[in-house]
Amino acid sequence: QVQLVESGGDSVQSGGSLRLSCAYTSLYAYNSYCLGWFRQAPGKEREGVAHINTGGGSTDYADSVKGRFTISRDNAKNTLYLLMNSLQPEDTAMYYCAARMTDGFPCLSRTRAGDYSYWGQGTQVTVSS
Repeated sequence: QVQLVESGGDSVQSGGSLRLSCAYTSLYAYNSYCLGWFRQAPGKEREGVAHINTGGGSTDYADSVKGRFTISRDNAKNTLYLLMNSLQPEDTAMYYCAARMTDGFPCLSRTRAGDYSYWGQGTQVTVSS
């Protein structure tokens, strides 16, 4: 199992920046699980934002955040990050970090919400115009 706790959500103005953090704990070694960030706005489906492989060297982003958001993980600190720049009102959502066991599949080959088994409680990001 993997336990996840997000933090860093806040209310910011359009054009601002935030860094979300997700502390993860597990009985398994870090190279056993993939990590990702998702978000869900009211009335909308949960969507993938960014994903990262076990070592942190490979990443994948939704088109809507490419060039603005950066995902990273520090396995020594057991922390996943999402640096968000140039925030826009449409980025307003509850942000969740998620984990899935690799099960022999490359992390970036399976990035749908249904592929992830473990979820944090979420942290709210609100961007005002």
